[in-house]
Parts: sequence; C-alpha cells; structure tokens
Amino acid sequence: MSALSRVVSLVPSITEALVSVRRDAVLGATDWCTHPADLDVTRVRGTKNPDLAAIRALEPDLVIANKEENRELDVRRLREAGVRVEVTEIETVPDAVETFERLFDEVLQWPQPAWLAEARTLWCGPLPAVTERVVIPIWRDPWMVVGSRTFTGDLARRLGLENVYAGHEDRYPHVDVADLDAAAADAVLLPDEPYVFTADDGPEAFTRTPVRLVSGRLLTWYGPSLVEAHRTLAR
Repeated sequence: MSALSRVVSLVPSITEALVSVRRDAVLGATDWCTHPADLDVTRVRGTKNPDLAAIRALEPDLVIANKEENRELDVRRLREAGVRVEVTEIETVPDAVETFERLFDEVLQWPQPAWLAEARTLWCGPLPAVTERVVIPIWRDPWMVVGSRTFTGDLARRLGLENVYAGHEDRYPHVDVADLDAAAADAVLLPDEPYVFTADDGPEAFTRTPVRLVSGRLLTWYGPSLVEAHRTLAR
C-alpha cells in the first residue's frame, strides 16, 4: 500500500501531529486546529459540526476523527458517502503514543517523527509516586471536572498528580464549585481550554484551595505537545 497523500483531520492534536510529518498531505482541518499557527488548509468548521460537503469536496484519501472529539453521526454520514474514516480512541498517554505509531506505520505509511519516540520515553514508563492531589475543572456554569478514563487524568497521574475525581463514574462530572473547593485537594489546575480560565475568571471561585493556571494545550492535547508538556508541567 502506498502512502496516503490527501488527509483531513477533525482533531486538533492529530492535525498538529500530521503536519509535523507531512504538511503537504493535510488538506483540511477544523477551526479549532490552531497548531501550527501558520497552518494554511481548508477549514471545515468545528469538531462537533464539521462541514461534510466541504470535506467530501476535498476528495480525501482519509479523514481522521476521534471518538470523544467527534460525533458518530458525522462519521457515519461520511462513510455512507464513500469517504474512508479512521476513528481513534485515546484515554491514556500510552493510548496516544500507540495510536500515532499505528497511524504512521500502518494507516498513513508515513515515517514516524522524532517527537513520538521521545514522547514514549518520557511518558510510558512506570507511574511516579503521587506528590499532589488536584482537581482539574474544564468548564464553569456549570462546573465540570476531569473524572475517570480521560487522557488528561492519565497525563496528570504520570506527572505525579492524583486527580481527586479519578474514581468518579463519569468522565467529566458536574460538581458544585463549593464541593470542589472542599475536596481537600492540594491545588486546582485551571487550563485555558476548553473553557478559557484566566487570572480574572476562575480563581476567585476558590477560597480554600490554591489555584494554578496551566496551558490547556499541554494538559489536554496528545500530539507533539507531549514533549513540551513533560518539560513544562513536570517541573
């Protein structure tokens, strides 16, 4: 099988990863695919409302989606139109590394980038000892936090951070902010995506627990940012 040369990505992390290897082969991406900043491709709207007609018009060899990021309905409609769609499922850092290894080796037939091997070395070893217990909100009004079976929760644990809500039955439970503040966490981590927490929007809700603003991309993306995330967040 020859290497694929016409690809559309519906996942920001995956878009960044693909462009790091073959920028010329990435024809389309979502409006949320913000890295690299100079990416010049056809924009196909958002992850939850992609422009299916625009995607079909690009005549891609492959569309890459993600079970959490994208809707099953859109995947089904693309497939019914004869478009090949690869759906990824990523709930841990090793899942991400293994997914990219398979995509590059088996699906795309592209060379693996150097950052991928480095990410495996940095992230896929034994779990470190827990040094802090944290709460990780991802939305407010209503407040939602990282729960169980999430990439972000696994990444945090691999930094030595224990997610207070890791045992919750929901992946992103709704929790009252007063309960978050009373959860006996050592810190609240407020990322700037998907909700844009800032110094003026978020920290004021917590009166008991120390708050740290962190990069949402480094905490929630699973492409080339993994190397930077380990360098920055593991300090």
